[in-house]
Amino acid sequence: MTDPTYPPPPPAASAAPTASADDPRARLQSVRREVAKAVVGQDAAVSGLLVALLTGGHVLLEGVPGTAKTLLVRTLAAALDVDTRRVQFTPDLMPGDLTGSMVIGGHGGDRGDLVFREGPVFTNLLLADEINRTPPKTQSALLEAMEEGQVSVDGTTRPLPEPFLVAATQNPVEFEGTYPLPEAQLDRFLLKLELPVPERDDEVEVLTRHARGFDPRDVTGAGVSAVAGPDDVAAGRRAVATVQVAPEVVGYVVDVARGTRTSPSLSLGVSPRGSTALLRSARAWAWLSGRDFVTPDDVKALAHATWAHRLGLRPEAELEGVQVGAVLASAVDSVPVPR
Repeated sequence: MTDPTYPPPPPAASAAPTASADDPRARLQSVRREVAKAVVGQDAAVSGLLVALLTGGHVLLEGVPGTAKTLLVRTLAAALDVDTRRVQFTPDLMPGDLTGSMVIGGHGGDRGDLVFREGPVFTNLLLADEINRTPPKTQSALLEAMEEGQVSVDGTTRPLPEPFLVAATQNPVEFEGTYPLPEAQLDRFLLKLELPVPERDDEVEVLTRHARGFDPRDVTGAGVSAVAGPDDVAAGRRAVATVQVAPEVVGYVVDVARGTRTSPSLSLGVSPRGSTALLRSARAWAWLSGRDFVTPDDVKALAHATWAHRLGLRPEAELEGVQVGAVLASAVDSVPVPR
Protein backbone atom coordinates (compact mmCIF):
# COMPACT_ATOMS: atom_id res chain seq x y z
CA MET A 1 0.00 0.00 0.00
CA THR A 2 1.23 3.51 -0.79
CA ASP A 3 2.18 6.06 1.84
CA PRO A 4 -1.13 6.66 3.64
CA THR A 5 -0.43 10.26 4.62
CA TYR A 6 -1.77 11.66 1.37
CA PRO A 7 -1.83 10.62 -2.29
CA PRO A 8 1.31 10.44 -4.43
CA PRO A 9 1.44 12.38 -7.69
CA PRO A 10 -0.55 10.92 -10.60
CA PRO A 11 1.67 8.79 -12.83
CA ALA A 12 0.84 10.98 -15.82
CA ALA A 13 2.51 13.93 -14.12
CA SER A 14 5.94 12.32 -13.81
CA ALA A 15 6.95 14.25 -16.93
CA ALA A 16 5.86 17.85 -17.40
CA PRO A 17 3.01 17.81 -19.93
CA THR A 18 2.68 20.26 -22.76
CA ALA A 19 -0.46 22.34 -22.18
CA SER A 20 -2.39 22.35 -25.44
CA ALA A 21 -5.32 24.59 -26.28
CA ASP A 22 -7.83 21.72 -26.23
CA ASP A 23 -6.51 19.62 -23.34
CA PRO A 24 -7.69 20.80 -19.90
CA ARG A 25 -6.06 17.76 -18.27
CA ALA A 26 -2.61 18.75 -19.54
CA ARG A 27 -3.10 22.32 -18.37
CA LEU A 28 -4.26 21.26 -14.92
CA GLN A 29 -1.30 18.90 -14.62
CA SER A 30 0.94 21.83 -15.56
CA VAL A 31 -0.35 23.64 -12.46
CA ARG A 32 1.73 21.31 -10.33
CA ARG A 33 4.88 22.32 -12.19
CA GLU A 34 4.09 26.01 -11.72
CA VAL A 35 3.40 25.65 -8.01
CA ALA A 36 6.74 23.87 -7.58
CA LYS A 37 8.47 27.08 -8.67
CA ALA A 38 7.46 28.65 -5.35
CA VAL A 39 6.65 25.71 -3.06
CA VAL A 40 9.19 22.96 -2.45
CA GLY A 41 8.34 19.39 -1.51
CA GLN A 42 4.54 19.61 -1.26
CA ASP A 43 3.68 18.07 -4.62
CA ALA A 44 1.22 15.59 -3.14
CA ALA A 45 -0.74 18.38 -1.45
CA VAL A 46 -1.05 20.16 -4.80
CA SER A 47 -2.43 16.96 -6.31
CA GLY A 48 -4.97 16.73 -3.50
CA LEU A 49 -6.07 20.33 -4.03
CA LEU A 50 -6.58 19.61 -7.74
CA VAL A 51 -8.68 16.56 -6.87
CA ALA A 52 -10.82 18.75 -4.60
CA LEU A 53 -11.26 21.38 -7.31
CA LEU A 54 -12.31 18.74 -9.84
CA THR A 55 -14.98 17.36 -7.50
CA GLY A 56 -16.24 20.61 -5.99
CA GLY A 57 -14.84 19.57 -2.61
CA HIS A 58 -12.85 21.34 0.09
CA VAL A 59 -9.57 20.62 1.84
CA LEU A 60 -8.30 20.71 5.41
CA LEU A 61 -4.54 21.38 5.47
CA GLU A 62 -2.77 20.29 8.61
CA GLY A 63 0.84 21.10 9.37
CA VAL A 64 3.07 22.85 11.85
CA PRO A 65 3.70 26.57 11.28
CA GLY A 66 6.11 27.29 8.45
CA THR A 67 5.27 24.41 6.11
CA ALA A 68 4.05 26.75 3.32
CA LYS A 69 0.30 26.27 3.75
CA THR A 70 -0.52 29.89 2.93
CA LEU A 71 2.05 30.09 0.14
CA LEU A 72 0.67 26.88 -1.36
CA VAL A 73 -2.85 28.27 -1.71
CA ARG A 74 -1.67 31.66 -3.01
CA THR A 75 0.57 30.01 -5.60
CA LEU A 76 -2.17 27.62 -6.68
CA ALA A 77 -4.50 30.58 -7.23
CA ALA A 78 -1.85 32.32 -9.35
CA ALA A 79 -1.29 29.21 -11.49
CA LEU A 80 -5.05 28.84 -12.02
CA ASP A 81 -5.66 32.56 -12.61
CA VAL A 82 -8.41 32.72 -9.97
CA ASP A 83 -9.11 35.03 -7.06
CA THR A 84 -8.06 34.13 -3.54
CA ARG A 85 -8.58 35.64 -0.12
CA ARG A 86 -7.14 34.81 3.26
CA VAL A 87 -9.03 35.08 6.55
CA GLN A 88 -7.20 34.75 9.86
CA PHE A 89 -9.62 32.92 12.15
CA THR A 90 -9.59 34.37 15.67
CA PRO A 91 -11.82 33.99 18.76
CA ASP A 92 -13.61 37.28 18.01
CA LEU A 93 -14.32 36.57 14.31
CA MET A 94 -18.07 36.79 13.63
CA PRO A 95 -20.10 34.94 10.93
CA GLY A 96 -20.80 38.23 9.15
CA ASP A 97 -17.06 38.84 8.89
CA LEU A 98 -16.97 35.83 6.55
CA THR A 99 -20.22 35.88 4.64
CA GLY A 100 -20.81 39.64 4.48
CA SER A 101 -23.55 41.78 6.02
CA MET A 102 -26.12 44.46 5.36
CA VAL A 103 -24.77 47.96 5.90
CA ILE A 104 -26.33 51.41 5.64
CA GLY A 105 -25.41 53.21 2.44
CA GLY A 106 -22.51 52.29 0.25
CA HIS A 107 -21.31 52.65 -3.28
CA GLY A 108 -24.20 53.49 -5.56
CA GLY A 109 -26.81 53.58 -2.76
CA ASP A 110 -28.57 56.28 -0.81
CA ARG A 111 -27.36 56.92 2.68
CA GLY A 112 -30.49 55.46 4.24
CA ASP A 113 -30.54 52.30 2.12
CA LEU A 114 -29.40 48.91 3.36
CA VAL A 115 -26.95 47.37 0.91
CA PHE A 116 -25.10 44.07 1.02
CA ARG A 117 -21.36 44.19 1.49
CA GLU A 118 -19.73 40.96 0.38
CA GLY A 119 -17.48 39.13 2.80
CA PRO A 120 -14.22 37.37 1.90
CA VAL A 121 -16.10 34.13 1.19
CA PHE A 122 -16.97 35.63 -2.22
CA THR A 123 -13.82 34.38 -3.91
CA ASN A 124 -12.56 31.27 -5.71
CA LEU A 125 -9.99 29.98 -3.21
CA LEU A 126 -10.70 30.90 0.40
CA LEU A 127 -7.82 30.30 2.80
CA ALA A 128 -9.39 29.82 6.24
CA ASP A 129 -6.22 30.14 8.30
CA GLU A 130 -6.25 28.34 11.68
CA ILE A 131 -9.95 27.56 11.43
CA ASN A 132 -9.92 25.84 14.82
CA ARG A 133 -9.14 29.15 16.57
CA THR A 134 -12.63 30.54 16.06
CA PRO A 135 -15.80 29.47 17.93
CA PRO A 136 -18.19 26.88 16.42
CA LYS A 137 -20.76 29.56 15.52
CA THR A 138 -18.33 31.15 13.08
CA GLN A 139 -16.99 27.82 11.87
CA SER A 140 -20.56 26.84 11.02
CA ALA A 141 -20.97 29.98 8.91
CA LEU A 142 -18.95 28.13 6.27
CA LEU A 143 -21.23 25.08 6.17
CA GLU A 144 -23.76 26.46 3.68
CA ALA A 145 -21.00 27.91 1.52
CA MET A 146 -19.09 24.63 1.45
CA GLU A 147 -22.09 22.40 0.87
CA GLU A 148 -24.22 24.48 -1.50
CA GLY A 149 -21.89 27.12 -2.96
CA GLN A 150 -24.01 29.96 -1.62
CA VAL A 151 -24.62 32.09 1.47
CA SER A 152 -27.87 33.37 2.93
CA VAL A 153 -27.85 36.81 4.50
CA ASP A 154 -30.95 38.71 5.62
CA GLY A 155 -33.22 36.17 3.93
CA THR A 156 -31.53 36.46 0.55
CA THR A 157 -29.48 33.65 -1.01
CA ARG A 158 -26.39 34.75 -2.90
CA PRO A 159 -24.36 32.34 -5.09
CA LEU A 160 -20.59 32.15 -4.75
CA PRO A 161 -18.16 32.31 -7.69
CA GLU A 162 -17.16 29.16 -9.55
CA PRO A 163 -14.95 27.39 -8.85
CA PHE A 164 -15.14 27.73 -5.07
CA LEU A 165 -12.81 25.92 -2.70
CA VAL A 166 -12.21 26.32 1.02
CA ALA A 167 -8.67 25.44 2.09
CA ALA A 168 -8.73 25.51 5.88
CA THR A 169 -5.56 25.15 7.93
CA GLN A 170 -4.95 23.98 11.45
CA ASN A 171 -1.91 23.43 13.64
CA PRO A 172 -1.68 19.83 14.91
CA VAL A 173 0.59 20.55 17.90
CA GLU A 174 -0.90 23.59 19.64
CA PHE A 175 -4.37 23.21 21.15
CA GLU A 176 -4.58 25.99 23.76
CA GLY A 177 -7.36 28.40 22.85
CA THR A 178 -8.70 26.23 20.03
CA TYR A 179 -12.15 24.88 19.21
CA PRO A 180 -11.87 21.41 17.63
CA LEU A 181 -13.94 21.05 14.49
CA PRO A 182 -17.11 19.02 15.13
CA GLU A 183 -17.76 15.87 13.12
CA ALA A 184 -20.41 17.62 10.98
CA GLN A 185 -17.87 20.25 9.95
CA LEU A 186 -15.06 17.76 9.34
CA ASP A 187 -17.39 15.74 7.14
CA ARG A 188 -17.71 18.72 4.78
CA PHE A 189 -14.03 18.50 3.91
CA LEU A 190 -13.43 16.14 1.03
CA LEU A 191 -9.77 15.65 1.93
CA LYS A 192 -7.47 16.21 4.86
CA LEU A 193 -3.92 16.75 3.62
CA GLU A 194 -0.97 16.67 6.00
CA LEU A 195 1.91 18.96 5.08
CA PRO A 196 5.07 17.50 6.61
CA VAL A 197 8.28 19.29 7.46
CA PRO A 198 10.38 18.99 4.28
CA GLU A 199 13.15 16.45 3.88
CA ARG A 200 16.71 17.71 4.20
CA ASP A 201 17.30 18.15 0.46
CA ASP A 202 14.01 20.03 0.10
CA GLU A 203 14.83 22.28 3.05
CA VAL A 204 18.23 23.04 1.54
CA GLU A 205 16.43 24.05 -1.65
CA VAL A 206 14.05 26.31 0.33
CA LEU A 207 16.95 28.12 2.00
CA THR A 208 18.85 28.35 -1.27
CA ARG A 209 15.90 30.08 -2.91
CA HIS A 210 15.62 32.53 -0.04
CA ALA A 211 19.34 33.24 -0.24
CA ARG A 212 18.81 34.13 -3.90
CA GLY A 213 16.13 36.66 -2.93
CA PHE A 214 12.90 34.66 -3.10
CA ASP A 215 10.01 36.60 -1.56
CA PRO A 216 7.07 34.37 -0.53
CA ARG A 217 4.75 37.38 -0.78
CA ASP A 218 5.57 37.72 -4.50
CA VAL A 219 4.85 34.44 -6.26
CA THR A 220 5.06 36.05 -9.70
CA GLY A 221 8.63 36.99 -8.87
CA ALA A 222 9.36 33.26 -8.61
CA GLY A 223 8.22 32.84 -12.21
CA VAL A 224 4.78 31.45 -11.45
CA SER A 225 2.35 32.16 -14.28
CA ALA A 226 -1.24 31.21 -15.05
CA VAL A 227 -1.27 27.96 -17.01
CA ALA A 228 -4.93 27.04 -16.49
CA GLY A 229 -8.17 28.76 -15.59
CA PRO A 230 -11.76 28.33 -14.39
CA ASP A 231 -12.83 27.01 -17.79
CA ASP A 232 -10.30 24.17 -17.45
CA VAL A 233 -11.67 23.29 -14.01
CA ALA A 234 -15.21 23.26 -15.41
CA ALA A 235 -14.15 21.09 -18.36
CA GLY A 236 -12.27 18.79 -16.01
CA ARG A 237 -15.36 18.36 -13.83
CA ARG A 238 -17.42 17.37 -16.84
CA ALA A 239 -14.76 14.86 -17.88
CA VAL A 240 -14.47 13.41 -14.37
CA ALA A 241 -18.23 12.80 -14.39
CA THR A 242 -17.74 10.42 -17.34
CA VAL A 243 -15.05 8.29 -15.65
CA GLN A 244 -16.36 4.73 -15.39
CA VAL A 245 -16.59 2.83 -12.11
CA ALA A 246 -17.07 -0.93 -12.34
CA PRO A 247 -19.58 -2.57 -9.96
CA GLU A 248 -16.71 -4.53 -8.40
CA VAL A 249 -14.91 -1.29 -7.49
CA VAL A 250 -18.10 0.18 -6.02
CA GLY A 251 -18.49 -2.94 -3.92
CA TYR A 252 -14.87 -2.66 -2.83
CA VAL A 253 -15.43 0.88 -1.54
CA VAL A 254 -18.57 -0.19 0.33
CA ASP A 255 -16.88 -3.22 1.91
CA VAL A 256 -13.94 -1.17 3.16
CA ALA A 257 -16.34 1.45 4.57
CA ARG A 258 -18.36 -1.24 6.35
CA GLY A 259 -15.13 -2.63 7.76
CA THR A 260 -14.46 0.69 9.52
CA ARG A 261 -17.94 0.60 11.09
CA THR A 262 -17.27 -2.75 12.73
CA SER A 263 -13.71 -2.01 13.88
CA PRO A 264 -13.38 -2.45 17.67
CA SER A 265 -11.00 0.52 17.78
CA LEU A 266 -13.42 3.01 16.22
CA SER A 267 -16.42 4.72 17.75
CA LEU A 268 -17.27 6.37 14.43
CA GLY A 269 -16.86 4.64 11.09
CA VAL A 270 -17.21 5.95 7.56
CA SER A 271 -20.70 7.18 6.66
CA PRO A 272 -22.33 6.73 3.23
CA ARG A 273 -21.36 10.36 2.56
CA GLY A 274 -17.75 9.34 3.19
CA SER A 275 -18.08 6.43 0.76
CA THR A 276 -19.42 8.79 -1.88
CA ALA A 277 -16.56 11.20 -1.21
CA LEU A 278 -13.97 8.48 -1.81
CA LEU A 279 -15.65 7.49 -5.05
CA ARG A 280 -15.62 11.12 -6.25
CA SER A 281 -11.97 11.51 -5.28
CA ALA A 282 -10.98 8.28 -7.02
CA ARG A 283 -12.69 9.34 -10.25
CA ALA A 284 -10.85 12.67 -10.27
CA TRP A 285 -7.61 10.87 -9.46
CA ALA A 286 -8.11 8.42 -12.32
CA TRP A 287 -8.80 11.26 -14.77
CA LEU A 288 -5.70 13.18 -13.66
CA SER A 289 -3.76 9.96 -14.17
CA GLY A 290 -4.92 9.76 -17.78
CA ARG A 291 -7.57 7.06 -17.45
CA ASP A 292 -11.33 6.94 -17.99
CA PHE A 293 -11.94 4.22 -15.41
CA VAL A 294 -11.28 3.79 -11.68
CA THR A 295 -9.04 1.02 -10.33
CA PRO A 296 -8.78 -0.37 -6.79
CA ASP A 297 -5.37 1.32 -6.58
CA ASP A 298 -7.09 4.70 -7.04
CA VAL A 299 -9.31 3.87 -4.08
CA LYS A 300 -6.31 2.87 -1.97
CA ALA A 301 -4.35 5.98 -2.92
CA LEU A 302 -7.14 8.31 -1.75
CA ALA A 303 -8.56 6.31 1.19
CA HIS A 304 -6.47 7.91 3.93
CA ALA A 305 -6.80 11.50 2.74
CA THR A 306 -10.56 11.10 2.24
CA TRP A 307 -11.47 9.05 5.31
CA ALA A 308 -8.99 9.50 8.16
CA HIS A 309 -10.54 12.76 9.42
CA ARG A 310 -14.01 11.19 9.39
CA LEU A 311 -13.09 8.40 11.82
CA GLY A 312 -13.30 8.55 15.60
CA LEU A 313 -11.19 6.43 17.93
CA ARG A 314 -12.66 4.86 21.05
CA PRO A 315 -11.20 6.35 24.27
CA GLU A 316 -9.62 3.05 25.24
CA ALA A 317 -7.94 2.80 21.83
CA GLU A 318 -6.55 6.32 22.22
CA LEU A 319 -5.12 5.38 25.62
CA GLU A 320 -3.42 2.40 24.03
CA GLY A 321 -1.81 4.67 21.43
CA VAL A 322 -3.76 3.31 18.47
CA GLN A 323 -3.48 5.53 15.38
CA VAL A 324 -6.38 6.19 12.99
CA GLY A 325 -4.09 5.63 10.02
CA ALA A 326 -3.18 2.14 11.21
CA VAL A 327 -6.82 1.20 11.78
CA LEU A 328 -7.78 2.46 8.33
CA ALA A 329 -4.88 0.65 6.68
CA SER A 330 -5.98 -2.56 8.40
CA ALA A 331 -9.55 -2.10 7.16
CA VAL A 332 -8.32 -1.57 3.60
CA ASP A 333 -5.98 -4.57 3.71
CA SER A 334 -8.69 -6.86 5.13
CA VAL A 335 -10.91 -6.53 2.05
CA PRO A 336 -9.95 -8.63 -1.00
CA VAL A 337 -9.01 -6.50 -3.98
CA PRO A 338 -11.34 -7.11 -6.94
CA ARG A 339 -9.69 -8.43 -10.08
